[in-house]
Amino acid sequence: MTIRIALNHQTHYNFDRAVNLWPHEIRLRPAVHSRTPILSYSLNVEPAGHFLNWQQDPFGNWVARLVFPEKAESLKITVDLVADMTVINPFDFFMDETAENYPFEYSDGLKRELGPYLEADSAPPLFTDWLARTRSELLSKPLRTIDMLVAVNQRVKEEVGYIVRLEAGVQTPEQTLTFKFGSCRDSAWLLVQALRHLGLAARFASGYLIQLKADVAALDGPSGTDHDFTDLHAWTEVYIPGAGWIGLDPTSGLLAGEGHIPLACTAIPSSAAPVTGVTEVCESRFDFAMSVIRIHEDPRVTKPYTEAQWQAILDLGHQVDIELNKHDVRLTMGGEPTFVSIDDMEGPEWNYTALSDKKRELSGKLLNRLQGHFAPGAMLHFGQGKWYPGEPLPRWALGCYWRLDGEPLWRDRTLLVTADCVGAQQTKDAQNFMQHLARELELDERFVITAFEDVIQIM
Repeated sequence: MTIRIALNHQTHYNFDRAVNLWPHEIRLRPAVHSRTPILSYSLNVEPAGHFLNWQQDPFGNWVARLVFPEKAESLKITVDLVADMTVINPFDFFMDETAENYPFEYSDGLKRELGPYLEADSAPPLFTDWLARTRSELLSKPLRTIDMLVAVNQRVKEEVGYIVRLEAGVQTPEQTLTFKFGSCRDSAWLLVQALRHLGLAARFASGYLIQLKADVAALDGPSGTDHDFTDLHAWTEVYIPGAGWIGLDPTSGLLAGEGHIPLACTAIPSSAAPVTGVTEVCESRFDFAMSVIRIHEDPRVTKPYTEAQWQAILDLGHQVDIELNKHDVRLTMGGEPTFVSIDDMEGPEWNYTALSDKKRELSGKLLNRLQGHFAPGAMLHFGQGKWYPGEPLPRWALGCYWRLDGEPLWRDRTLLVTADCVGAQQTKDAQNFMQHLARELELDERFVITAFEDVIQIM
């Protein structure tokens, strides 16, 4: 199942007069480690008379560095991208054996490389108490590392209420725990510091969060957003040997999925700001707009074809039929339809053993129903079919034969031996029937050949 979306993000600064714009840095390009496939991307900046150089910051994030040679009355930044929202399993990773259980130690070389992400700030009293409670209540005994990450992430989510906070900057963990609420960036920074104090390398992630309306309401729990939307968001990434960087979203208490598109991941939040730069002193007005639209959707169980789409398919089929009839093209279809019992779909005969008495019984009933619907008066034949390597006997072959002119080949159904009357006739009866048939056809009875159900009987 694939949903392809187009995201548009506009940032607009209007100044009260033409001012000097000193170099600006823009971090609005998906990071190289984004698990969500980005099919196309563009960045447009006005005024047009500028110089743009793509660079990478010390953490490997894409940075567009802009130089403006002339004064301008406004600065407009527009990002357009197309992303493939194929569902991502956030637990699709393998941890190194040395890191499967918490606590664990990074190797000396890895610890040196992760230095900036292990640097923890001092812990004031409230944060110290929070860490102590977390250790005693969640981490008092060894547990799997993934369970530890989920537990700490959910604890932040449960103890910090989410708000939209328009003030610049990020709260300290002490402030967030004091207020018991914060924006996504405040919860993300609290989780970063918590993980570092617990001995894990963590970094601050800034990016786009895309949330799409579910096709159907959830059977239990909240159903999520009632419309498609996107916004700038912040979360946390933690480094686990073998798995690499794992995204944790303390705002939702979940692991990062296909809706999380990282733009900048840094050791401190200020280094991940989407736009940084300086202008000449002036009065300014800031506006932004973000939108996401679906540009492609594969039909799926929860959202099948619409009536209009079905009608278009049927209309095309009728047109194909007209063309085939016009040119006298005739089609035949081979192959074998596959059926699964609705009453016992997990039974071995419907999955791997292939044969069973129940399957044989159901097949006979289906054959009789098909004969009554398509070919009354047809002759039914129960015989041997394909013989697969490794199986002791050929499989069944249930046939239905009729004349195109409608003349019946078989009139008395009571003379047919079905699975319901096994044992009523003996082998001698079959021999008598074949000999009598040969005489009726004026054939020598020597042409009647004895058949054996089990090849071993021939030996």
